[in-house]
Amino acid sequence: MSPRGLVSLPVPAGPVRLTRRRLIALAALAPVAGAALSACDGASGAGGPDPLIALARAARDDAELIGALITATPALTDRLTAVRQARTDHAIALETEVTRLAGGTPAPATPATSTAPPAAPTTATLTAALKKSANDAGGLVATLPAARVGLVAEVAASCASWMQVLS
Repeated sequence: MSPRGLVSLPVPAGPVRLTRRRLIALAALAPVAGAALSACDGASGAGGPDPLIALARAARDDAELIGALITATPALTDRLTAVRQARTDHAIALETEVTRLAGGTPAPATPATSTAPPAAPTTATLTAALKKSANDAGGLVATLPAARVGLVAEVAASCASWMQVLS
């Protein structure tokens, strides 16, 4: 059948009669339509807090850990400054996206832990934190609406890249 044939189907002039066959077809499509509509709301679908909030907190925690590592080992300043800036940028971008979707004013993510970073952080500690951040973001990508996937995938890829650079 040609595309033109699909477009030029006759449209009934009067009201469409709801037959039993059409009613069954509509009932079969109802779950699919419900799932599609729930995916369009931009949230996680679970009705819980926005999953990007946890990613923003992790980014802030990573930046704080990097700051402590720079303080403990000043020789690493050149290597870690770019990583710290990247994680700070991630936190800002994630917080901005959360705010955009919520329609409110941005509030910076507070650190996930109330305690200070370890007394003597190491690059191994930082690498483990970046690995967790990369895994958390990567695992979240498949559950997000298309409009948010790029941001979260970029966070996952960046963390994985920095993890490789530091190891």
